[in-house]
Amino acid sequence: MQGESSVRAGLRRGAPLVLPTLALGVSFGVTARPVIGVAAPITMSVLVFSGGAQFAALSVLSAGGGLVSATVAAVLMNARWLPMSFALAPSLTGRPGKRALEAQAIVDASFAMAGRGDGTFDRGLLIGATLPQASAWITGTIAGVFASGLLHNPDALGLDAVFPAFYLALLAEEIRARTEPHELRTVGTVIALATAITLGLMLFSAPGLPTIAASSAALAGLRTWGSR
Repeated sequence: MQGESSVRAGLRRGAPLVLPTLALGVSFGVTARPVIGVAAPITMSVLVFSGGAQFAALSVLSAGGGLVSATVAAVLMNARWLPMSFALAPSLTGRPGKRALEAQAIVDASFAMAGRGDGTFDRGLLIGATLPQASAWITGTIAGVFASGLLHNPDALGLDAVFPAFYLALLAEEIRARTEPHELRTVGTVIALATAITLGLMLFSAPGLPTIAASSAALAGLRTWGSR
């Protein structure tokens, strides 16, 4: 009963994320169809279910990069799931196959919601919060793919800006809520370094490399915090 109750609680917690996730799915579908066709975006949203990885791969392909570069960009974007999975694993029960299936519910917002603050996670809450987001993401992608086919110039809608705007908003909220005043200088340095790396490499590097290389700024910031 506790598991069922927590799943329902997760559904309630995840409900406010349906509309923004739907909008992101539509933006992906609209921008992806001219690049990779009809079936590929929908298949990606069902099997990959990771906006960051999907948009990273799409940006590489849109810029003329190859499949290998797009795959590397997507894998690096999804590398964060590995430590998150290690943290979640002790809170999952049952056989390995069942636990692996339940671990597919890890997404950023649900992972944060499910944390109890003591290193453990509410499995039912995680799954419940992810279900509406997954439905919205896939539905949005399908709608965006077919809406793109009805538009003469999908880029004119500016939907390609939805995803970066969404993550900028998340970044701003994360800095506001979790950064201590004495850490603002380090955070600002990391952001400035990532921006400089991206803009500098865009002038001459292969598509996808700026996105990959900019993550080195996060490592610099992590090393700074770890040395304190």
